Amino acid sequence: MKVALASPPIPRSLKEGLFNLEYLVKEAYGLHAEIICFPESYLPGYPGMGYTLQDRSPESLKTALDEVCEIARKYSIAVIVPMDWHGSSGLQNLAFVISPDGEILGHQTKNQLDPSEDDFWIPGTERQIFEVNGVKFGITICHEGFRYPESVRWAAQNGASIVFHPHFTENRENGKILTEWGSMDNPYYEKAMMMRSIENTIYFASVNYASEYMESATSIINTDGTLNVYQEYRKSGIIVAEIDMNKATGLLAKRFNHQLYDKSNSKL
Repeated sequence: MKVALASPPIPRSLKEGLFNLEYLVKEAYGLHAEIICFPESYLPGYPGMGYTLQDRSPESLKTALDEVCEIARKYSIAVIVPMDWHGSSGLQNLAFVISPDGEILGHQTKNQLDPSEDDFWIPGTERQIFEVNGVKFGITICHEGFRYPESVRWAAQNGASIVFHPHFTENRENGKILTEWGSMDNPYYEKAMMMRSIENTIYFASVNYASEYMESATSIINTDGTLNVYQEYRKSGIIVAEIDMNKATGLLAKRFNHQLYDKSNSKL
């Protein structure tokens, strides 16, 4: 499968986000990608960035999702679009999966919120496996993929060859500009990407915005934890990689023995 990851700038409005989404989808289509994934909370954009009440309304978000479905159908490419979404229990951070025919295949919620996000969203409670063109995949969103490896392990144990990881990392306070992928001087995020791959023997596709003080690069990690390709820091655009699903065996994930950690079997 040919996979594309999009690194757009942080949108200034819902309209701008949709414009950039179609531009990057069209670019991925031109490179024969079969699926493209965008960063966390891409529509209308990450909370706290000054979006209007209109842009954040249920009606506007529903209209935006309909537009993304039409874009997916127009270019015949599957789209993973993370959004804020007004559900029955409150506002959730989730990612919709849209087929190349423009059909909504389902969504994955962010189930493990960062403590700083408790006032933004209501956490989800379920995990999903999706399939496009015969390839099974999972989704884990930002904090839960970086700090809760169980979210990726679950997907790998349930047949996922690749896990998509929409996220947002930026540190404007310290203002450090990264220059070398995986450097020891970088924050830990890129090292966590490597671990999510190698500890499960699957591909890991991590997607960030292009911003001045981003703390991690949009990256595709091979099944052995090595870097496949990454998007240059601060540069908007897409990366595309053709990945070999025969190498995504999930071997280490499947060897995980839950019973060894079952309290009922403890001798303590």
